[in-house]
Amino acid sequence: MSDVIALTDIRRVFIMGDQQFAALKGVTFSVSPGEFVAIMGASGSGKSTCMNILGCLDLPTSGRYLLDGVDVGGLPGDKLAEIRNRRLGFVFQGFNLLARTAAVENVELPLIYAGVPARERRTRALAALEMVGLAGKENNHPSQLSGGQQQRVAIARALVNEPAVILADEPTGNLDSSTSEEIMGLFTTLNRQGITIIMVTHEPDVAAYAGRRITFRDGLIIGDTN
Repeated sequence: MSDVIALTDIRRVFIMGDQQFAALKGVTFSVSPGEFVAIMGASGSGKSTCMNILGCLDLPTSGRYLLDGVDVGGLPGDKLAEIRNRRLGFVFQGFNLLARTAAVENVELPLIYAGVPARERRTRALAALEMVGLAGKENNHPSQLSGGQQQRVAIARALVNEPAVILADEPTGNLDSSTSEEIMGLFTTLNRQGITIIMVTHEPDVAAYAGRRITFRDGLIIGDTN
């Protein structure tokens, strides 16, 4: 089975005036289908830059990135947007839900962008909410949900397109410790069902839920442990 993610000698240099800053200095790693990977490192280590590249939100200065067998390096912006929508699911620290929109409609958003018909959208969104333990909450607005429930809606939205990989950026950063445990328990359950998850976190207790931990420092990988 081929890797779902393969990075080869990825470098990212930012130009600021007449200064250059190398955020990534030659990063190589691959992720197999069904893995649960935590990317760790201090602020400025390169982990967020790497996550942006994985999410097709940024392009490397050099190196090669294969996502689900597709070389994304030379793709135009519209193709990158299509890949983001169809092959990736995103979970953010701040939930990023539409405040005046019911949970089920928040979950439907990626399907709207993908042109899925209304009836199928609703069926798939309800199934995704049930998958994350929110059956019966589909008509609640974010303000009527707890922080943990809002993050579950965000996870359902990430799942609804059946992506190749879920990218989670500090997914427990806005949650208290007991709710964080709940959310990480949900990620563990989803991973056991075969879903590939890559998560950025600076918290060792959160990273401990992952089966593999990749540690960044100064733009390089200094550790990769199971």
